[in-house]
Amino acid sequence: MEKNGGRVLSEIPVMRLLFFSTILVVGTAIYTPSRSAELLPAHAIVDSIVIIKQKRELFVYQKHQLLKIYRIALGAQPKGAKQYKGDMRTPEGMYFINGKNPKSTCHKSLGISYPSVKDREYAQSIGKDPGGDIKIHGLPNGQGYIGAAHTLKDWTWGCIAITDEEIDELYDHVKVGASVNILP
Repeated sequence: MEKNGGRVLSEIPVMRLLFFSTILVVGTAIYTPSRSAELLPAHAIVDSIVIIKQKRELFVYQKHQLLKIYRIALGAQPKGAKQYKGDMRTPEGMYFINGKNPKSTCHKSLGISYPSVKDREYAQSIGKDPGGDIKIHGLPNGQGYIGAAHTLKDWTWGCIAITDEEIDELYDHVKVGASVNILP
C-alpha cells in the first residue's frame, strides 16, 4: 500500500471516522437538545415563537406563558438580517407560521412567512431576489442520528434547525398563524 507521510492511505478514512465519531459523542454529551427536557403539555397550543439568534434559542409560548426553550442552529452566516436569496442569513423581524410540511427534506418543517413586504422592497432596492422558503425544521432526512450535536455549528441556508425529536414535538403543538419574532 502507498504511504502518505508515514501513514498507510487506507488508515486515513478509519482515523477520520474515529475522529468524527468522538466529536459526535462529545458534542451530544455537551449540548442538550433543549433547555427543558420536559415535553410540552399534551394540551399545549403554541401561538407564538421568539427566536434570539445571538443566544441560539427558540422560545415557545401559549397565551404569553413560556412553555419551552429549544437550542437551534441558524444560517451559515448568522450575523445580520437576511437580505437576499443565497446570503445564508436567517431573517430578522416579525413573521408567522404559514404552513406545515410533514414530508420535508429536513424531517418535518414549519413554514415562516418570509419575505415580508419590507424584505421584498429592500431586496428589490439592491437588485436582488429576496428568496424565501425559510423554515423551522429538523435535520436532513437520514441524518437524525446527529441529534443535538448539529448545534455545534450554524449550517442551514437561512432556516432555523432543531432536532428531529424536537420538530416532531413542536409540529404537533404549533398552530398555523402563530407569530414568529426573530431577534438579532
